[in-house]
Amino acid sequence: MGTLPHAFSLFALILLLTSGTGADQSTKTQAIFKGSTGIGAIVDTSSRIGKEEIVAMEVAKEDFYSFGNLTFLLINDSQKDTIHAALEAKDLIDTRQVQAIIGPRTWEEVPLVAEIARETQVPILSFADTAPEWATERWPSLLQASPDKRAQMKAVAAIVQSWNWHQVIVIYEDTDSSARGVIPHLHDALREVNSEVSQFVAFSPFATSDSMSKELENIKSKQFCRVFVVHLSFKLAVRLFEMAKKMEMMKKDYVWITTDPFTSLVHSINASVISSMKGILGVRSYFPKMGRRFETFNQRFRTRFSRKFPLEEKKEPGIYAVQAYDAMRTIALGLNKAGSKGGGKELLENILDADFRGLSGKVKLKNQKVAAAEIFEIVNVIGTGYNELGYWSNGSGFSENIHENYTYNPSMIDFEQVHWPGGPRYTPRGWTTLTSAKRFRIGVASLSGYEEYVKVESDDRLGTNFSGFSIEVFKATTASMPFFPYEFQYFNGSYKELVKQLHLKNFDAVVGDVEIVASRNPYAEFTYPYTETGLVLIVPVRSSSKAWSFIKPFTATMWVLISVITVYNGFVVWWIERKHCDELQGSIPNQIGIMIWLSFNTLFSLNGPKLHSNLSRMSGVVWLFVALIIIQTYTANLSSMLTVQRLEPTITSVEELLNSNAMVGYCTGTMERYLTEVLKFKTQNLQHFRSAENYSEGFEDKNISAAFLGTPSAKIFLAKYCNSFIQIGPTYKIGGFGFAFPRGSPLLASMNEVLLNLSEKGKLQELEKTWITPQKCPKMPSDSSSLGPSGFRELFFITACTTTIAFVIYVCRPNLLRHKNIWGIISAVLKRWVSPRRHFTSRRVPNMYINPKVGT
Repeated sequence: MGTLPHAFSLFALILLLTSGTGADQSTKTQAIFKGSTGIGAIVDTSSRIGKEEIVAMEVAKEDFYSFGNLTFLLINDSQKDTIHAALEAKDLIDTRQVQAIIGPRTWEEVPLVAEIARETQVPILSFADTAPEWATERWPSLLQASPDKRAQMKAVAAIVQSWNWHQVIVIYEDTDSSARGVIPHLHDALREVNSEVSQFVAFSPFATSDSMSKELENIKSKQFCRVFVVHLSFKLAVRLFEMAKKMEMMKKDYVWITTDPFTSLVHSINASVISSMKGILGVRSYFPKMGRRFETFNQRFRTRFSRKFPLEEKKEPGIYAVQAYDAMRTIALGLNKAGSKGGGKELLENILDADFRGLSGKVKLKNQKVAAAEIFEIVNVIGTGYNELGYWSNGSGFSENIHENYTYNPSMIDFEQVHWPGGPRYTPRGWTTLTSAKRFRIGVASLSGYEEYVKVESDDRLGTNFSGFSIEVFKATTASMPFFPYEFQYFNGSYKELVKQLHLKNFDAVVGDVEIVASRNPYAEFTYPYTETGLVLIVPVRSSSKAWSFIKPFTATMWVLISVITVYNGFVVWWIERKHCDELQGSIPNQIGIMIWLSFNTLFSLNGPKLHSNLSRMSGVVWLFVALIIIQTYTANLSSMLTVQRLEPTITSVEELLNSNAMVGYCTGTMERYLTEVLKFKTQNLQHFRSAENYSEGFEDKNISAAFLGTPSAKIFLAKYCNSFIQIGPTYKIGGFGFAFPRGSPLLASMNEVLLNLSEKGKLQELEKTWITPQKCPKMPSDSSSLGPSGFRELFFITACTTTIAFVIYVCRPNLLRHKNIWGIISAVLKRWVSPRRHFTSRRVPNMYINPKVGT
């Protein structure tokens, strides 16, 4: 870039040395009178853009008389040539002495024209879409009058994202402005929506029909991507679509998205030409087509355009026309402020101060540029015309109208029905089968963790055979995808190396027991998992010890509750009976021992001591009933535990492994990161195994105490070693098996859709039952086999209440004797409860003497 300004200076010097000859040969007349103003323009008069600019500037010149300037509009033809445009600029500045120049439109022309105007500081209002940042520093009089339209690449990316296309082919014109200013922004915008460019195709501005045909045929035969983004000049794009129509590339499954250089002129295409472009979706610059000023301009433009270019079928003005009109107005405002003699730097400063609402939108120069375009219109070519579907706004999304309160959507699917090349009712997939005989190369690991998932058998006569659950799932998936030719190719190497082959383009997909892990994302993208996801811990089992089996029928809480109730019941019985039996009296230690003996003797013997009080008998009967139930339940549960073999894990939790520094096995390198970073295992305590089959050897040799397996592999491992190993702890939600594809593959979305359909229809479950042995291992017994107090809550409540009532009555009996009437009623009630055959009457119970030595 450093040598480029010097080249411009050298070219300007050559022009200055040859200026005399050019002036002599010129037949142009200096038609600027004293006190008048000249505005120059450099346009391609043979192009539609140039024709619209000429008419728009002539209409604007008529309007500028109101500013008090006698203005001459001097239009020179660039003849589509960069050097010729520079010569015309020199003529306008040196010979005709114009005070400002409108144009040129291409960046290739801009540096030469700006270099010529550098010394005189004649303002140059360029319509080039993009310019480098250093351009305004090099040429202070260079002004970008056309908005920067690089934001339209985000609109294109949003369209691609709306239909979930992951790859596109970009066709662009091989010019400096496209390669430098547009294509990098398109590439970045697509990456932001998880799409990639599968191929860049550059066409020369002078490309022949043969070269274009060969390039399209190469794409058609070698690329299955059918989403095209076209960034070409208008005439080159028209030739491209006519060629694509002949090659049957404007039909079903093809998508064509065009950018501003073509789409902004779609209004000018004749019916005979546009018929070959049906289904194209385009992005173009937006300008408001409403209001009295635009309607007046539109009418005058059509009238003048028809008169000046009668052979043009379409008369409607486009974005280029209104931009030229606004550029003329910008210069006129500056001239009016500077005066007829004002020019150069003074005029430049006045133009930079311009701030008005033009036909193209807001016109205000900042850093020698108008504001970048933020709104673009989405159009769809149908039949012999086009539909305006809606708009895309940078930072907001899609909408059907431009309004502050209108709802925006990140997707354009809700727009009016798009008419695609395949028809309005068919949404293209964005890819199709290749016309060549090339098949998709599907990589398969020859050394799988389990043959149930992938089994590779080689035979000299029959060739290589691929089978297993993963293979069958892939076959079932591709069977629902028409035109999907493929062939399996085995790969001798690790899974990590196999996935990398996708990035190296040695395979088109990878199938097998390939785990979905984040470390593989830089090389590939995965489908949804077709197996259960998770990581589990497997440990050896051993027979449970029977040394303390006699306490296991009940839980610890149950044992404590039985003891408390038993002691409490014995205490109440002892308290009531201690005055009736001399054996229950004596020293305090003797009475405590007798009380405890009395408690458990009542529990375990039906022939307990003779009770003298009805209160103690009532408490004892209820407790004896509860004790019988508890004893029978205990006996039954203990018999079950002693007769049924119980297996228990040698390791009970991950925490135990961490605390004991035991060796742990794993079979895939991707697990190591999770085990060390998440579960906090030390690297020296981890041992890698080539496959899950080798775990059993590691356990037998005492090299490892536990092993981590993915859920799919754990099913098979536990089924094979049912009585030797068991799964413990939670399932850590990672991994799962999936199919791998290159990043941005258009097949990924279709594969995911089919996999979901197979899962919902139960096909995946059927294949799993066929190829994977169901797990039949007994589940690890839990503490639920020991009975707790929940099932005996009511019995404990009854016996506790009965004993408490007996104790309260006994303690309160002296007070009750003082109230004989009350005690008589209570006695009658008790007698009625003991002897239900006797009828209770309401007669008064006579007073009676109760000997305290006799039981109540």
